[in-house]
Parts: sequence; structure tokens; C-alpha cells
Amino acid sequence: MKVVIVGNGMVGYKCCEKLLAQAGDTPLELVVFGEEQRPAYDRVHLSAFFDGKTADDLTMAPLSWYVQHNIRLHLGDPVQQIDRAHKTVHSYKGITESYDYLVLATGSAAFVPPIPGVDKQGVFIYRTIEDLELMRDYAPKARKAAVIGGGLLGLEAAKALLDLGISDTHVIEFAPRLMPRQVDDAGSRMLQHKLEALGLSIHLQKNTTEIFGGDAIAGMRFADDTSLHVNMLVISAGIKPRDELAKLAGLETGHRGGIVVNEHLQTADPFIYAIGECALFKGMIYGLVAPGYEMADVAVHHMLGMEKSFNGFDMSTKLKLIGIDVASFGDPFVAAESSRSIVFEDTMQGIYKRILISNDGKYLLGGILIGDAEAYNMLLQTARNQVVLPPNPEDLLLGARGGASQGAGVLTLPDDALICSCESVTKAAICKAVEGGAETLDAVKQCTKAATCCGGCAPMVKDLISAAMKAQGKYIRNVICEHFAYSRQEVYDLIKVKQLTSFDEVLDHYGNGDGCEICKPVVASILASLWNEMILQKGNDVAQDSNDRYLANIQKGGTYSVVPRIPGGEITPEKLIVIGQVAQQYNLYTKITGGQRIDLFGAHLSDLPAIWEALINAGFESGHAYGKALRTVKSCVGSTWCRFGLHDSVSFAIRIEERYRGLRAPHKLKSAVSGCIRECAEAQSKDFGIIATEKGWNLYVCGNGGSKPQHAQLLAADVDSETCIRYIDRFLMFYIKTADPLTRTATWLNKLDGGMDYLRNVVVNDSLGLGAALEAEMQLLVEAYKCEWKEVVENPELRKRFSHFVNAPAEKDPFVKFEDMRAQKRAAEWK
Repeated sequence: MKVVIVGNGMVGYKCCEKLLAQAGDTPLELVVFGEEQRPAYDRVHLSAFFDGKTADDLTMAPLSWYVQHNIRLHLGDPVQQIDRAHKTVHSYKGITESYDYLVLATGSAAFVPPIPGVDKQGVFIYRTIEDLELMRDYAPKARKAAVIGGGLLGLEAAKALLDLGISDTHVIEFAPRLMPRQVDDAGSRMLQHKLEALGLSIHLQKNTTEIFGGDAIAGMRFADDTSLHVNMLVISAGIKPRDELAKLAGLETGHRGGIVVNEHLQTADPFIYAIGECALFKGMIYGLVAPGYEMADVAVHHMLGMEKSFNGFDMSTKLKLIGIDVASFGDPFVAAESSRSIVFEDTMQGIYKRILISNDGKYLLGGILIGDAEAYNMLLQTARNQVVLPPNPEDLLLGARGGASQGAGVLTLPDDALICSCESVTKAAICKAVEGGAETLDAVKQCTKAATCCGGCAPMVKDLISAAMKAQGKYIRNVICEHFAYSRQEVYDLIKVKQLTSFDEVLDHYGNGDGCEICKPVVASILASLWNEMILQKGNDVAQDSNDRYLANIQKGGTYSVVPRIPGGEITPEKLIVIGQVAQQYNLYTKITGGQRIDLFGAHLSDLPAIWEALINAGFESGHAYGKALRTVKSCVGSTWCRFGLHDSVSFAIRIEERYRGLRAPHKLKSAVSGCIRECAEAQSKDFGIIATEKGWNLYVCGNGGSKPQHAQLLAADVDSETCIRYIDRFLMFYIKTADPLTRTATWLNKLDGGMDYLRNVVVNDSLGLGAALEAEMQLLVEAYKCEWKEVVENPELRKRFSHFVNAPAEKDPFVKFEDMRAQKRAAEWK
């Protein structure tokens, strides 16, 4: 059987893959024509190109894969004619191929509105890797840019412009809201606020009538007589099906485009199939990759004489746009008379959730999630499989009482529940793979292909693996990664017993291979938590997260932030003056944070040692804003100034911060001390918070902000200062020893068997007899503390790390001037 596939995009490639997998003993000759010069690549993650991914990283299979499977691949050679009578195709380069079956996977093209001036220099389409390469090369010439289109691709294009360093970026949308096909008005407003907080300017209900300028774009004019001056424009205003080849061949197409197909994906010619974004099924074009993959599977089954039909596809989707979770599932726009709704809106955290429930309260119909889409997979399965809702449906949004994991109910889903829609992998298939010995995510991926495309189902696949193993009575080991067959807790204990002090030593003793970006930061964090040594020495620098490697947070545009510690928020006028002088000298943007200290933004790598030298000479030290460590201990003014204050909260906050400064942990830590129950320091929202009472201090633990805010819980009441610190020592060390990597204290407590009662027994009642040991371990870390930046400033070898080139002179050349490029903001512009 000879099959010719026209189109080598994601869906065309998937058709090849499925033909090879399903053909069995059927002799197969496979020929593929691709319009682009490179083999199929991952368009879903196209914006990762600006995060450092290369074209090779995005490639779905190398050329050798096609050779290995005897596939004749013609790249850069689009098919120009189909001869249906003789069942042949003719390409641009003059190649003629016969076929038994022809599959049209021509995809779609970007819709370019007929706007005068659209052909000017500086106007781009966001569609292919070549488009992205052109944008990257042009971006240094641009200081202000715009995107036409506020849908999925438009917002991805806006992220690309930010990644290119153009911070003054505008999004132009014709509709009255962003992402009009996925979210409602309230969700759009929340999304808009979050995007504007990132620096994007949003313009809704704008119809572009002209692109003006000379040879290159200078601006845009709108139908409401307003204009916007920009020198770069990206058009991402939708797609149109590539059906021109089908039209030339006399195949039926829709009046708005698309090749008409039946339930087997056959066109008007039974020997020609159409799949993906070029196919029109029952009046609908499916613009996501998952339905394209399902179409490929159906077409392959039918060509091979097997029964399978395409009956439409759920267009639910979850994405992370510019770092913001956005998801919709089921039918998010059910009419009000046919449903009831539950809405959760948190404007402080930028979270909006809305679910629609049937009038009888039994079934979930659809919903929208903005800012926090952690529950997406379970909500999608609940809606898709018509699972009867619990008595309190609001638990679907807020979590079950007591913090129970929503993943616990994954085994209650029916066997035919589609866990991975991209690859059509059911719950039953995953459970069968686990029963067959595939007990890790990687193993299940290889066995079933689940979570190998967009990756959105990976959390649910992990939950299902764990649940299936527990159901079989198997012990589940939460290993770090394939390089370490141990959990974080086990590695922590092994390092401590063997007194290992470097990543290489740990890898030699207990790991295999070279390590990866998962295990390296975990081991580096454990080493820092155990020994509190300078993190850039003993070769541990290469294992650190990127921020830790430079002792500073990397910001947009490639500059760094400087955050000196200001314990308790208390600072002298002299120190304030020094901060102002440093910011002025190095042209830094300054901002007072919510944690009562001052951030300095826009520092260049080579300037960091000099900046810190000036700050350290003035008595400052590192604020560890770059590390998974204690950040701040916020305080109110307490009894020193406030007429309601019961105790001196400032002095106690300073004492707490100076005790735990530099303490490395599985995740960042924040604290606060309030001088009375009026709670001006917001202690109950911190990882550990202290509130003054008439009899002493109340100690609260495991409160977090973030995507799922959670109040801290009372650990001990009315304790004196020394007892309070003892309990904090025990609590923090117990957390450091037992928490999983990158787990905040709130999540750790939610997963802790016995919850707060158990934690109180360990910390306050010393039920494990570990109290004295935990306190002693903390005291060793406290005594070992050294300011990391002071170490760098005083060590010439460490200072060399902050030069761009190894042979760079120690002193700056006064004749070399730094010019702002790629829209980096000057301090004056910020002001």
C-alpha cells in the first residue's frame, strides 16, 4: 500500500508514526512532501525558541528517523497538483508520485488582514521558525512593538516580543475581550490585569485601518481615529485552512475555507483524506493539535480496513501564556437558563475560576480557570465523563476540606476516560502499563506516549501511576530523577552520614550519569541546608539554579537585581543615602517591596561585585532574594511606637531574621512579627509568623501566598521569646529534612500524615525525641553563616566569575560606554 502525505507538520508527522505503528504485516510505501526546509517540529512550544530552544530541540524526529523507516521525505518541495484520474501528485521541483491513498495534511496559514501598509519592513507573521528568526534579527532595531490579535497565538507572540527585550509591547484586539473563544468577560479582565502587570499594554475593540511609515513601519492607525507609533508589528490574527490544492483538484471545500471530510476523514474522493487544520468536519475547523492527532489515527485505521470514526473533539485546553495559567474545559459558555455557576475571584492574587453545573446540581458542564489551573485535569475528566458531583461542588474550586489532594479521585474515573487527548491514551491503557511494570512517568511515556505532546496531562498521569501502584499494594518511592534512585529525604540523610560536601561527590557515591537540571539544584540545596558553606565553591556553582550562580535574580533584558537585607524593615538614614547613591551611580530602578526592603533593578553582571562592595562597606549584607532561603521577616512598629502594641515586634523580627538569614530550604521562606492581634505585619500569611499576646507570643506556621493562598495554623500559644525560637528551630529543620524539592511549607503540611496535630506533637511535644538534635543542627547552621556577597567581594577568584570574558580587565575602560539596546528601560523612564 502506497500512501503519499502532503504536509510535514505535527499532524503529518503523526500520521506517519501511526501508519508505521498500525500497518503490522501490511507492506507499506510512504512518501511525504513538506513545504518547509526542515522536518516536522513542535509548533505548540514554538515560543520556547526565544527561551533558548533551538530548531533541533523542537524537531519531532531527525532526518535519520525517516531514513530508518524507509520514508521518502521531500523537503522544501510543496505539491502543486493532484491528478485524481491517474492517482498521482506533482511537486514544485518536478517530482511525480503515484498513490493508493493520499493524505492532505496541509494545515493552515496565518490570516493576514488586508490592511494598507502590511508589506512594510518590520511587519511579521508569527507562524514558523523562519518567521521567528526574522523577528529575532529585526528586534534590535525596535524599541516599541505591537501584536495584532489577542487570542492564543497573539499572546504567545507578545511573549516572544518581551523575550526579545522589547518591553514596550502592545496587544491590539478587535473583540471587546482577550481570548474571546476561551474566556468570558470577567476572566478576560483578570487576564488583562495580569498581562498589564507584566508590562504589556492592551487595546481592545481596536480595528486597524492603516500601517503607516516609509519603507519601514512607523505606526498604526485605527478606525476610531487614534494611532499608535511602533517600529515593529507582529500579525497573529487567526488562521485560514490551506485548502488551495484541494480546490484545484475539484474537491469540496467550505464557503469559509476547509476541505470537507466525512467521519472517516475522507474527502469527496474516497482515496483522498484530509486531516488537521485543513479539514472541515461538520462545519468546524479544529485548531488544536490533539484533534489533529485523533484525525490522523482515524484516517490510518480506515485506510488499513479497521473501523474507527471521528465524531468531533473536545476543544478544552490548558496553556501557560506569558507565565499565566489559562484554561477552559467542556462548554464554558452554557446559557444561564441551562446551568448554575460557582465563581471564585481573587483580585489580589489574580485568580479567576468559574464552573458551570447542570440545573439539577449533578454534573459539571464546563468552566474557565485564570491564574491557577492546577485542578484542570480533574475538572476536565469530571465534565467529560459525566462524573456525579460531590455534595459540595465548590470543593472542585477550593479543594476538599482539610486540604485533601484532588488527585485522590483519579481511580474513580471510568476506564475509557481519555487522560491524554493528544495521543488518545485512556486511563485503562495507563493502568495496564503500570501493571506491566511501567512505574515511572518516563516509562509510561515510552509505553503509551501519554504526556509526550503538550505535557498538560503529566500531573494526572503521575497521580494515576501512584494510585494504580497503591491499589496493587506496592511501595511508592518518590525518587528525585533517573540519576538518583532515592527521594530527597534519603539523599539528605546519605549526604549527612557520609559528610559529602560537593555535587560531584554525591553523584559519585549515590548517583549515575552526569546529573540533570532536576537533580542538580536539589542536591545543591541539600548541601547548602546541611553545611551552609559558600555555594559557589567546591564546584557546586554548576549545580545551582541560574539565579544562585550569580547570587542575583536574572531579570527581563538580561540584567540583574540587587536586594540588600534590611532586617525587620529597620534602616538608618545613612544606609538609605548609600542605597540612593548606588542606584544613581549605576542607573538602577528602585522599588520598596512588600517585604520591607528596597530592590535595585537593572544591574549588569560585571557591575554586581562593585555594587555589593559599596553596600557591604555601608553595613549591608545579601538579602538572599535569589535563593530558596529565608527572604524577609516583616514587622509592624510594635510597642516602641504604636499605642496598641503589646511587645517590641521590631526587635524580635530583627532577632529572628538575623538568626535564620541565609538558611537554605526546599523552597523560599517568609516570616513576620506582629505586635498585636491587629496583625499589621500579616504574620498569618507567612511560612512562620509570630503575633504578640498579653502573655507572650503566638506562633503560626505553614501559611503561604502564591497561586493557592493558605492561612498559617497555630502551632503554639502564649510562649516566651526563647521558647518561640526553639520551636521555630525545630519546625524549620523538620521541614528541611522531610519536604520534597520545591515544596512550600503549606503544601508540605497538607501532605503530612496527621497534619497539624502530628507536626505539633513533633515540634512542641517532642514525640520523636528529636527536639534537641533539631535545635543543635540549626545552631550549627546559624554559627556557620557568612554573607555570600561579602565572600565574593573579598575573594579575587570569585569576583572573576562576574566578568563577561576571562581576559576582561579588572577596571572598566572609561572610553567604553554602555548603550541601552532592545528596549531596556533607563531609570529616568521608570520614574
